[in-house]
Amino acid sequence: MLKRKDLLSITELAPDEITTILDTAESLTQVMTRDIKKVPALRGKTVINLFVEPSTRTRTSFELAAKRLSADIVNITSSASSLAKGEGLLDMAKNLEAMRADLIVLRHPAAGAPHLLAKALRTGVINAGDGAHEHPTQALLDLFTIRERKKTLSGLRVLLVGDILHSRVARSDMHALRKMGAQVTLVGPATMIPRGIEPWGVQVEYDFDKALDRGEQKPDVIIMLRLQLERQEKAFIPSIREYSKLFGLTMARLRRAAPDVLVMHPGPMNRGIEISPDVADSLSSVILDQVTNGVAVRMALLYLLMGGKGNESSLSRRKDD
Repeated sequence: MLKRKDLLSITELAPDEITTILDTAESLTQVMTRDIKKVPALRGKTVINLFVEPSTRTRTSFELAAKRLSADIVNITSSASSLAKGEGLLDMAKNLEAMRADLIVLRHPAAGAPHLLAKALRTGVINAGDGAHEHPTQALLDLFTIRERKKTLSGLRVLLVGDILHSRVARSDMHALRKMGAQVTLVGPATMIPRGIEPWGVQVEYDFDKALDRGEQKPDVIIMLRLQLERQEKAFIPSIREYSKLFGLTMARLRRAAPDVLVMHPGPMNRGIEISPDVADSLSSVILDQVTNGVAVRMALLYLLMGGKGNESSLSRRKDD
């Protein structure tokens, strides 16, 4: 088990904790291939999905993860909650705690919102994305997907390409990959690369083609990021067409990478902008694998944070209790 009640940021996880999560998720992938995709590990536990921002993959992934561990799951959106009536987030969360919820999965547009709840509640909190700050569970499923294909994380060369400045996935991926020994290069227009980021242990490149053409130092993984226009308060690029031309991953660019390169994207994809349809659907793409693995990784987190019954080896048994 993890010796913590919350998962708020990748920065707070030690490498051995990350390895524990990934190993547990690996054992849980067997559950997802059964005819009956359920184990009783969290029977009697209650998880609240509190999503103040829209989500499809993450919210559904957490819901499936809880159900497959036999936990009860309640989905709450801001438009259908007391938040729409003016109640504060903390007051609402305390009411959920009073109903004996065991864990709250929170997505919120304000950076730091999950940290606020975690400090005030005995109930566990998982950060499912807070503003442009972090998205730790996405980083963990990205690590899992890379390790599943490459068998290791240490020493791999990873490109994070696109709107780094507004991407919570980029921040979490940077921290997670560096912790596990990977080399990270950020690629994007200068206006979308945070200033002074080099001390984080990453390299910066403003030319996508140059980042691909490094002789024997070609990337092992390319993670494309969505252009997040909804978080931009001013124009950071001349036009979407020019951005796509300079920083979109096309089949021509993919051919310049290593033959076994992995192409990833946290979703939702803007086909034809940051990634072309033929690349998204190519043999190099593991984008749908990321979605599948997201359920296993979130199952592992729920199990490890809420103290599931039994041990990790029992999670893959075929006979339900």
